[in-house]
Amino acid sequence: MALEPSIAVFDSCILYPFHLRNIIVQAAVDRLVEARWTDEIHDEWMRNLMVQVPAIPMERLQVTRQLMNSALPTATIGGYEEHIPRVTLPDPDDRHVVAAGIAANASLVLTWNLRHFPANELKKFGLRRMTPDAFLSGLFDKIPDPVISSLANARRNLSKTPVSASDFIDILERQKLAQLAKRVEKYVSDL
Repeated sequence: MALEPSIAVFDSCILYPFHLRNIIVQAAVDRLVEARWTDEIHDEWMRNLMVQVPAIPMERLQVTRQLMNSALPTATIGGYEEHIPRVTLPDPDDRHVVAAGIAANASLVLTWNLRHFPANELKKFGLRRMTPDAFLSGLFDKIPDPVISSLANARRNLSKTPVSASDFIDILERQKLAQLAKRVEKYVSDL
């Protein structure tokens, strides 16, 4: 089955956990989703990560940002600022995410913060919100083999500290990808 990847804005909350970032960015590299973000989203995930883990040098995060942008050169969206005034959200500081979705002609906002992005407001702009677990699980239900292949690629990315396939499933669970982990358990030998 051929897949026409959804265009999705990645909220900063799904980019600052290392393992989740690895999994979701790899899914974009593997063309399972068309990733979109902004410099502002990059700044936000990096700032939040520095607060949580102050020992991480900013230079390392800048290298990660550059690698992400190099791997996905069409992901960075500009010119979204003009759309910000049109968006009404519970937290006005999140409007830039929806504005990026409008500018990118996206269909999804991938986030853990569903309450920050009311469905009715997103619908006005042709957007839906989904958690990474719902998105990846739904994708797995449609095209399991490419999702397993992408997860295997994400596991191989962990070359500095190799992880067994069963430990990788544990990582999925720790990253709140519980539904995906359940589906993937049967495919541990393919990871």
